Amino acid sequence: MERISTIHRRTAETDIRVTLDLDGSGLYTIHTGVPFLDHMLSMVARHGFYDLEVQASGDLDVDYHHTVEDVGICLGQAFHQAMGSKQGMRRYASASVPLEETLASAVIDFCDRPYLVYNVDGPPGRIGTFDVELVETFFLGFASHSRATLHLNLHYGRNRHHIAEALFKAFSRAADESTKLEPRLSGLLTTKEAF
Repeated sequence: MERISTIHRRTAETDIRVTLDLDGSGLYTIHTGVPFLDHMLSMVARHGFYDLEVQASGDLDVDYHHTVEDVGICLGQAFHQAMGSKQGMRRYASASVPLEETLASAVIDFCDRPYLVYNVDGPPGRIGTFDVELVETFFLGFASHSRATLHLNLHYGRNRHHIAEALFKAFSRAADESTKLEPRLSGLLTTKEAF
């Protein structure tokens, strides 16, 4: 069973194409026009063992917001489509990742109940030209359109780059674990028999 999807979304603000293979090996080609976002998405692919292609153009002359949000939306749609019926899928998982002084964790449930909890009280500001508040914007788009419940927690940390990177890596590890197929499982991992 192939778990591969391609999403193409065009609006007045952005034009984005995402191809995702949930059972890949961490290969990626990413060009969004937002260098820090490219860096974070490369970690999603590499640490989540997904094959990921992202091509995006957007109104970067305005700011990065629309592109970052819409890439999150498209990646969420790609996950939702690639998971299909979710038969035999583990569904939820958690991961914690350190990066020097920072510790972050992610807990995810692909349960068709979209919700984001973002407990990140890090220093405001920018990482280069990237506003750190856009990390939450990205994950809100992802959770809403993958229809996942996603909790992201910063336990401690001071460096903005370390905080963002630890969050993306923790997300990648949790998402990888939750999308794996469980050989002991027949059907959906629920007693309701439907999400």
